[in-house]
Amino acid sequence: MLDAGGATGYHRLRPFVLEAMLRILTILFSLLILLAIAAGGGAVYLFWHFGQGLPDYHQLAHYEPPITTRVYGGDGRLVAEYAVEKRAFVPIGVIPQRVKDSFLSAEDKGFYEHPGVDFFGVARAVLINLRNKGMGADRRPVGASTITQQVAKNFLLTNEVSIERKVKEAILAFRIERAFSKDHILELYLNEIYLGMGNYGVAAAANNYFDRGLEELSIAEAAYLAALPKAPNNYHPVRHAAAAKERRDWVIGRMLEDGKITRAEHDAALAEPLVMRKRDDAATIVGADYFAEDIRRDLVAKYGETALYKGGLVVRSTVDAELQAHGSKVLRQGLMNYDRRHGWRGPVARIQPGSGWQQRLTAIAYPNGGEPWELAVVLATSDASAQIGFANGSGGTIPFSEMRWARPWEKEEHVGPAPKRPADVVQAGDVILVEAVAKTDDGKPAAAGTYGLRQIPKIEGALVAMDPHTGRVLAMVGGWSYGKSQFNRASQALRQPGSSFKPFIYLTALEHGYTPSSLILDAPIALPQGPGLPMWRPKNYSGDFLGPTTLRVGIEKSRNLMTVRLAQAIGMDSVADYSNRFGIYDALPRQLAMSLGAGETTVLKLTAAYAMLVNGGKKIVPTLVDRVQDRNGRTVFVHDQRFCEGCWPVQYSQQEMPRLPDIRPQIVDPVSAYQMVSILEGVVQRGTGRAIAAVGKPLAGKTGTSNDSLDTWFVGFSPDLAVGVFVGFDEPHSLGDKETGGSVAAPIFRDFMMEALKSQPATPFRVPPGVRMVRVDPATGRPANPGEAKAIWEAFKSGDRLPSDQEDVLEGEGADGFSFNPLPSETDTSHGLVSPLPQLPAGPPPPMPGGLY
Repeated sequence: MLDAGGATGYHRLRPFVLEAMLRILTILFSLLILLAIAAGGGAVYLFWHFGQGLPDYHQLAHYEPPITTRVYGGDGRLVAEYAVEKRAFVPIGVIPQRVKDSFLSAEDKGFYEHPGVDFFGVARAVLINLRNKGMGADRRPVGASTITQQVAKNFLLTNEVSIERKVKEAILAFRIERAFSKDHILELYLNEIYLGMGNYGVAAAANNYFDRGLEELSIAEAAYLAALPKAPNNYHPVRHAAAAKERRDWVIGRMLEDGKITRAEHDAALAEPLVMRKRDDAATIVGADYFAEDIRRDLVAKYGETALYKGGLVVRSTVDAELQAHGSKVLRQGLMNYDRRHGWRGPVARIQPGSGWQQRLTAIAYPNGGEPWELAVVLATSDASAQIGFANGSGGTIPFSEMRWARPWEKEEHVGPAPKRPADVVQAGDVILVEAVAKTDDGKPAAAGTYGLRQIPKIEGALVAMDPHTGRVLAMVGGWSYGKSQFNRASQALRQPGSSFKPFIYLTALEHGYTPSSLILDAPIALPQGPGLPMWRPKNYSGDFLGPTTLRVGIEKSRNLMTVRLAQAIGMDSVADYSNRFGIYDALPRQLAMSLGAGETTVLKLTAAYAMLVNGGKKIVPTLVDRVQDRNGRTVFVHDQRFCEGCWPVQYSQQEMPRLPDIRPQIVDPVSAYQMVSILEGVVQRGTGRAIAAVGKPLAGKTGTSNDSLDTWFVGFSPDLAVGVFVGFDEPHSLGDKETGGSVAAPIFRDFMMEALKSQPATPFRVPPGVRMVRVDPATGRPANPGEAKAIWEAFKSGDRLPSDQEDVLEGEGADGFSFNPLPSETDTSHGLVSPLPQLPAGPPPPMPGGLY
């Protein structure tokens, strides 16, 4: 107890104690205020200092990210994609709620509440980083970035790990939040974020991870995508399957905690396996690599690389998936057939047989162009077969019937004797290409594990199929394999068309008053080439001469001497004019050798020229693209320039259907064009293209073989499909004796048309108004006698007169009122029977190659 004196002393001291405490509190409070002012000032200074020169965040109002350019086929299937960043922009209103919820739960559950920076998250991250530092842990600093901060970093800053970058990020986040709505910020984030495997944005990731649109994603799949932003490469669904599923399940748990899904949905999502799905092959057009590459080059030329790889163009191509696949198949088969006729060039490589052969086989590089065949090694041979082994340890058998074709190759395309047993073809240790077969070459069913011997052809080729009425290219194959060579022999290779150019010589003659029955002399001819040069003496492929022969037969039998005489008679200026009209050559030299196809053109150009014959002489421009749209859906290119007046009424109510105008220029008389179609139909029925008749439908076309069989062609058409085929070596040399357009290219054309027209009716060629059909003797061109078995119907124009009034006449539409001029006499040079030795214009012309047929 205190005594009275003590109590009095305490009471005396009490005011002083209170005063001292008050002073201390005042000082502390003042210090706190000063510290707060200093902190605030420091913060203001930091914001002022780091806020200087920051990127302009207003650019986010007009966000146009690099997005993928896609090329689609005629049936809507994907042909190709071109992108620096695989991305498809999706507006926020279209993104499903479960996708948004998964990312918000994983990355920023308070996104719609905070002002751009999560202060509690920042404090937590600071404590964690300090604890890691104190424990000596060498860990990457933990961040607390909100979605808004990630938008600021991804769009406006770098990935630098520093305090300065974090401060700038926070400043920009505040500014962005004041300038834009939360939905706009989330839209930017979900379309920009990198999600691994080259995918940017949720739409591209959904497509490439799961082959699904956003609306098709399950909760588990959406959660997996939301698990990726942290470290996409660490959560690959195949390479790091366990870590990927663990991270996905964590996101699913967060969604449950945040009330975004129910317990039942949570449990079902956890039980769902994490399976990556490849894009369905049925949604893509396989084998259109040459087609796509030509489109890519065209787009770069027109719009530039930036537009192609970042502009998100939507390209509607003309490719027909079925025709493209069949074109690839028949061209490859045709090249293989030629290659087999010219022998076996030996194995891909040789390894030491015996123990350890699997490792040695694995070390052999797979040859370009061998797809889809397999690499195998010969283990042993017997009298009936060869035993082979694969790198995975499995084996198989090649029966002798599958290698009977493999005669030894000798120089200059000659082959040795046919093999008599497997050992004549392969030996143990030979590394070869093989293909599993269901039937052997002799047609017998093959047992399981039966393979055929394969060889990558040295020969190359091209095929083009086109709609002759529009110029739309429906199929284009530029070679044996795009993996072997990206050079497109359909559109890039300049080759000599040989006799496949002849129809345009004869068409020029038809335009200058000749008829299919006009007589041309088929006899030896010698033409001067200039001082000091020998005479040019072209010859027929067969080496014989037919004398005065009809123009029709000149094409059907592909007579060189008749063609040269005809070109001399009508003049090479006229020939050059018509070749230019049809787009075959840009500047044809005025040399008579050019009439035999000595110039150079492409398969695409020549096929388009033939298409203009069957469409009635209308000009078309070949195209691989129907329409191009920009990222906003605005059409920037359309091939069809016709304008359909009255095509967009509110509704139809018994009014006449609108008619599209035909704006194609008429480049030749449609009757002349039909006359040539009829003559080319005769090539298939009676001439050098008889192999095509097996298709059993109305077809027309022309073979072509250049000098020394360097290039072989067949170009032709049905009423609604034009097709060109070329076969030759990239480094031109002879295909071999007796190898011509009829034996090499025509079978490919035939097989293609067999498939392309199998479900089509046998449509006859359309006859234009102004044609009069007359029964004639095909050998003489004169009207046929009644009952003559070999007579054909020949097409004549108005103004042509026949020498006899006793003819059978089949009149076409609009054929009334025709009068016919007499056929030329055998000495009338103005009507096609030119002198045996016509003279060239004055002055020495350049030397002319000879022997084309």
